[in-house]
Amino acid sequence: MKNMMLLLSFIALSCPAFADEKLDTEIAQVQHDWVKANYQTAKDAQERAFKILTEHAHQVTTNNPNAPEAMIWEAITLSGYAKAKGGIGALKFAEKSRDLLLAAEKINPHALQGSAYTSLGSLYYKVPGWPIGFGDKKKARVYLEKALQVNPTGIDPNYFYADFLSEQGEYAKAVEYYKKALAAPARPSREDADAGRKKEVEEGIRIAEEKV
Repeated sequence: MKNMMLLLSFIALSCPAFADEKLDTEIAQVQHDWVKANYQTAKDAQERAFKILTEHAHQVTTNNPNAPEAMIWEAITLSGYAKAKGGIGALKFAEKSRDLLLAAEKINPHALQGSAYTSLGSLYYKVPGWPIGFGDKKKARVYLEKALQVNPTGIDPNYFYADFLSEQGEYAKAVEYYKKALAAPARPSREDADAGRKKEVEEGIRIAEEKV
């Protein structure tokens, strides 16, 4: 009986760790596939690449219900699909992305270092406003600033805040945050994503500095 109790205790302690490790592996694969679709795929092939990726990401979410990390990454793939698809038809994917991020935010707003905030901020300033879409510059600023509170040195929150500021004509402040993005610490196992993002940062700095 004592041995059985020890075994049950071991299983109880081991299962959550295994589940988390499995989820981490699944998300890592989605992350690397996102880099391929976003940075390494020709523009005319991106829509199909993202469509396949959204299906994979949705399966990860289905396999891990209520895991905010899975929701966030499915939302990111949907946002990429919407961008690649373009037009009015893309709006429903952007809306689904937003809804997943809002759900993830309710569960754990600090998951993946506040990535729900970063992605929501990005959606709110990139999607057209009323009457076409749900875009909202005020909400975008609020979410992007929340993202920076959670992860002040991260490459993504600094990049997207800088990009938002540049779109709003706040070029000097945008340069400041682009430079913070460029100086962000490397992310473990995300070297491919960091390389692609840094190219976007450098382009953003170039454009903003020309307009300061």
